[in-house]
Amino acid sequence: MCIGLAQVCISLAFVEMMRRLTDIAVGNISGSLALALVIIVALYVFDLLLGIAYTWTSAILGVKVQNMMQQQFFARILNSRWSGIGRFHSGDVLNRLFGDVNDIVRLMTDVVPNTLVIAVQFVASFCYLYIMDRSLAIIIVCVTPVFLLVARYYLRRMRRIVRKIKDSNSALQAIIQESIQHKMVIKVLGQSATMVKNLGKRQQLLRAQTKGRARFSVLSSVIRFTGFSGAYLIALSWAIYELHDGLITIGMFMAFQQLIFRIQRPMESMTHLLPVFVNSLTSAERLIELEELEQEDIDNPTMFDSPVGIRFDNVSYRYTDNGRLVLENFTHDFKPGSFTAILGATGAGKTTLIRLMLSLINPSEGDVKAYTETQCETATPNLRCNFSYVPQGNSLFSGTIRDNLRMSNPEASTEDMNKALRIALADFVFDLPDGLDTVCGEGGGGLSEGQAQRIAIARAIIHPCRILLLDEATSALDIDTEREVLQNIKTHYADTTIIFVTHRLAVVDFTTDSITIKKNEKKKEEAKG
Repeated sequence: MCIGLAQVCISLAFVEMMRRLTDIAVGNISGSLALALVIIVALYVFDLLLGIAYTWTSAILGVKVQNMMQQQFFARILNSRWSGIGRFHSGDVLNRLFGDVNDIVRLMTDVVPNTLVIAVQFVASFCYLYIMDRSLAIIIVCVTPVFLLVARYYLRRMRRIVRKIKDSNSALQAIIQESIQHKMVIKVLGQSATMVKNLGKRQQLLRAQTKGRARFSVLSSVIRFTGFSGAYLIALSWAIYELHDGLITIGMFMAFQQLIFRIQRPMESMTHLLPVFVNSLTSAERLIELEELEQEDIDNPTMFDSPVGIRFDNVSYRYTDNGRLVLENFTHDFKPGSFTAILGATGAGKTTLIRLMLSLINPSEGDVKAYTETQCETATPNLRCNFSYVPQGNSLFSGTIRDNLRMSNPEASTEDMNKALRIALADFVFDLPDGLDTVCGEGGGGLSEGQAQRIAIARAIIHPCRILLLDEATSALDIDTEREVLQNIKTHYADTTIIFVTHRLAVVDFTTDSITIKKNEKKKEEAKG
């Protein structure tokens, strides 16, 4: 903003010096022609340097603001409640974190400073012209009320168009992202052509929306050009008649020309900034939706000092207000140091139990409490540090095996990692050419499902925890390997409470307890009845 305001001052100084130079040249006033030329050249140089400084500062600040905003919203997404972020498709979230954040950065580092500079330039130029010729100044700004009315209608109409285009872009990204993530399923089912066709339909809709925006922009540009051109010609004609009648000097006439341009250019520049402003305003609305995500309350993480148990007392849960009761009056005590297998059909609520323990969701009814011999607290996100977790499927991140292991314990030594890998029967890592520094692709690319799953188990057990949750964590392993992994965990983590979700009845042989959950089909009204 400061650089832009300095450019306005340079601009007005240039107008004044051009007026003086012209009048000196034709003999209307006395003065040094050489000095005036030197000053004009100096003003050119200063303006050039300010332009370079403006571009450099805008670029540096842009990157800084972009990084800051992306970190801010990324943190809010990761710390939001489970139910809140589930409303947004991951492709849509990425579109907002990159596309919408870029729009806001442009607003902050380009549009807002330019708007201030344009406003100052308009006022300063108008005042300068008003001092020289009141009538001409009034004529040149008579188009302003019309401009404001057109701008108001333009903003309202364009906001609706831009919102639809941004939503279409999010939908496009969602299609592409899901297709890449599930490319194997698409290939096996022979649906590549179908997915490309679906993408084409969405692109066709986006093209139609973009054409609508282009038509509206062209129409508004024609109206804008007609209005500004008309006002400019009227003002120029007025100045020519005054020059003809001897009311002004040639230098003043040249100054009038430049001032007319400097008054109209801000208004015209505002019309060019309007689309950017509308785009940024729509992006702001979309980012505010992320900003309003309810955050988890993690202000005082509490790590228990001894084995921890989890007690469910008449817990019921439904994912939607009128949905079925996934759990109904569930009561069980997962005692400290126990090894419990949770069995049940798909959809019975086994994973829901895990989410309740981790406080990702809260019971609709009843209580979930974590306790030791001397402590007892209601399960909250603050107690999540007591848990370690292995989810279903391949959950490795792109990076080295070492990076994946250190994700759960940044302080882990190489010896700690080697021990965890041996317990999880992932000692195949030692035979790899790069060992722990072997690079895994996205989703554990380059490893088999069983290998990736065993590294995920090693990652979980290297994390200092009191409760280890295994959600179908050995589904990709053969029975013998599964038995050996479970026996190792049971032996090395005797004081850790282990909860193992599985479909395999054979696992019960390793556990101290087991429960079977039956699928509940009751809806809310039926449960009340």
